[in-house]
Amino acid sequence: QVQLVESGGGLVQPGGSLRLSCAASGSMIRIAAMGWYRQAPGEQRELVAVITSGGSTNYADSVKGRFTISRDNAKNTVYLQMSSLKPEDTAVYICYGDLIHIGIRRDYWGQGTQVTVSS
Repeated sequence: QVQLVESGGGLVQPGGSLRLSCAASGSMIRIAAMGWYRQAPGEQRELVAVITSGGSTNYADSVKGRFTISRDNAKNTVYLQMSSLKPEDTAVYICYGDLIHIGIRRDYWGQGTQVTVSS
């Protein structure tokens, strides 16, 4: 069984920082890509950041220069360091994984973690 387990969300003031973590639990998992989406109430889900197995990254324009995605391959874990947070960053952040397990490649989604940026 494969699961994405997220942590690190919470309430932070504008200008503050948070670090999100997402671990792909399970054995014999290969990661093609992992990243983060976010969805605010009444809005569409959007890609925030993604990192591939080769280390290439992609960010939404709105977070470039403020967010950094990284990984720990030994732990099958991806991190999202969020700095200079703005109220418009408030959303449920959902971990995404393009994973290969027992020879099958498919998308996995975490439960989501709430990030609230407010004074």
